[in-house]
Amino acid sequence: MIASGEDVNLLVLDTEVYSNTGGQASKATPLGAIAQFAAQGKRIRKKDLGMIATSYGYVYVAQVAMGADNAQCLKAIREAEAYPGPSLVIAYAPCINHGLKIKGGMGRSQAEEGRAVECGYWHLWRYNPALAEEGKNPFSLDSKEPDWDKFHDFLMGEVRYLSVKKAYPNEAEELFAEAKRMAQLRYKSYVRKAKEDWSE
Repeated sequence: MIASGEDVNLLVLDTEVYSNTGGQASKATPLGAIAQFAAQGKRIRKKDLGMIATSYGYVYVAQVAMGADNAQCLKAIREAEAYPGPSLVIAYAPCINHGLKIKGGMGRSQAEEGRAVECGYWHLWRYNPALAEEGKNPFSLDSKEPDWDKFHDFLMGEVRYLSVKKAYPNEAEELFAEAKRMAQLRYKSYVRKAKEDWSE
């Protein structure tokens, strides 16, 4: 769809599992999470759908989490709508298969989105090709520097990670440390991208 170059607007609700088929593992499942067909925790990191889409060069892309920053979410949706070409907005979407441990469960999914961004589990950014045509960096990192000390606690707030720790305590901490490292690498790559000079 986005490769067509048509003026289409796509919204992806990223639940990080195939939630409509009982929580199966997919390329979108994060490292260390338990899912159907990944009972001991997924061993490889998830794909970065947003960055894949930016590689086309003519697709507007944004990554949002309404519960973390509703102003950024609205801005991204407005920019996507106004962009005269394909646009993709990827929204973090807590799902029943995550097994939220916070009081209120799925009724507190907005708060869970906020926690995900605060600890660096999920990042907010926008990529607007129209800016590149003006000699400006098309990539905007909207997330603040995460509080990485909260990353492990965030994982332990969801059954999809807690189950791995209970069943495989030795492997779990290694997986969670690697998940944090992958999140940090991704954030650093976004910081570098936000500093690129497009003036030439």
